[in-house]
Amino acid sequence: MAKFEPISRVTRTKEQARATYNALSGWYDLLAGMAEKKYKMLGIHALALQTGEQVLEIGFGTGQCLLPIANTIGKTGKLYGIDLSDGMLNVTSKKIKRAGLQDQVELRCGDAVHLPYPDNMFDAVYSSFTLELFDTPEIPLVLAECQRVLKPNGRFGIVSMVQVVNPGWMVKLYEWSHEKFPAAVDCRPIDAQAFIEDAGFRIISLEEQSMFGLPLQIVCAVKSEY
Repeated sequence: MAKFEPISRVTRTKEQARATYNALSGWYDLLAGMAEKKYKMLGIHALALQTGEQVLEIGFGTGQCLLPIANTIGKTGKLYGIDLSDGMLNVTSKKIKRAGLQDQVELRCGDAVHLPYPDNMFDAVYSSFTLELFDTPEIPLVLAECQRVLKPNGRFGIVSMVQVVNPGWMVKLYEWSHEKFPAAVDCRPIDAQAFIEDAGFRIISLEEQSMFGLPLQIVCAVKSEY
């Protein structure tokens, strides 16, 4: 179990989450996308993607990470993306079409608690600012699905808000907002490292960052061989 107990619960429903992100889909790049972009790119760099690999992004949002990932793995690679919001899917599909990457990128709506992909399919799975959106009991389920769809020695990378022992005022304000307005502020800090290790991954790199006073971790881990 994660060591910083208790982790705030996520009380909004999946339907509420979908409606929120559908409404934000046309504005998300302006509201949060630019602030998050630096850390997302650091997460992609940590994965050390290679030409020809098969990669899955969970929670692709407006597609900020899809284009650089697709360019890295090249035309011999294949990129898949899954997101709960059909509004985000529509926005991102248009970007993929404009970039001429329709044959290289396959997107779909879905819940990462039940990934619609076969076992041992991907060389790498990536997710940024998404794992902390799941309710606490769902996080191990999502990570177990990532283990399942990764090839042996496949890499798992995330960027996540994280808990700290002595949180500053910005963290306390953010968690207060999460408690009072759970449908709007549905993200909250988690102990990402502990969850990932508990899921059986071996962490190979961990970088700590801060965004507007909110602690982040950029983690790259490897699936065990067996």
